[in-house]
Amino acid sequence: MRVDVDDGSDAELLRGAATGDRGALAGLLRRHSPAVTRYAWALVANQQDVEEVVQDTFLTCWRKSDSIEVLDRSLLPWLLVTCRNTALNLNRARARHAADELPADVLILDDDHEARDRLRWVTDEIARLSPLDRRVCELCLIEGRSYAEAAEATGISVGAVRQRVSRSRDKLRKAVIDNEN
Repeated sequence: MRVDVDDGSDAELLRGAATGDRGALAGLLRRHSPAVTRYAWALVANQQDVEEVVQDTFLTCWRKSDSIEVLDRSLLPWLLVTCRNTALNLNRARARHAADELPADVLILDDDHEARDRLRWVTDEIARLSPLDRRVCELCLIEGRSYAEAAEATGISVGAVRQRVSRSRDKLRKAVIDNEN
């Protein structure tokens, strides 16, 4: 089913997308991406995240096109709700994986042996990690690189980086609790 992407209603375009008509999805993108993009800017912090949220919103629309009901002749409300949920999920994920920074007044000088002794258990715990986990932690947690950058640098998938960072954080968190006790 080929839909006239300029004159078709949102419901017709959505039905076309459900049957695999990429032109219909392109019509929905052309029609609604400016509004979805503006809304995404209000929800996330940078252009890369905006692009990711908008792309994921329309990808979700494409995947669910056969089950979406268009109310009041416009798909825009559904797209905005999906955009909001996608942005919230992204923000939660970013917050979960954000590294805590040391305050600016915390400075460990090379000759500050007392501070080094207090933190030795942390460096010992990091040293116990496998070489790949240690490298991933250096890239993501110390250097602040993204999971994608760490994946490219280490030759593993983004999902594997995410799992290794999570597992390493859990080990370090346990070490903190054990050290406090």
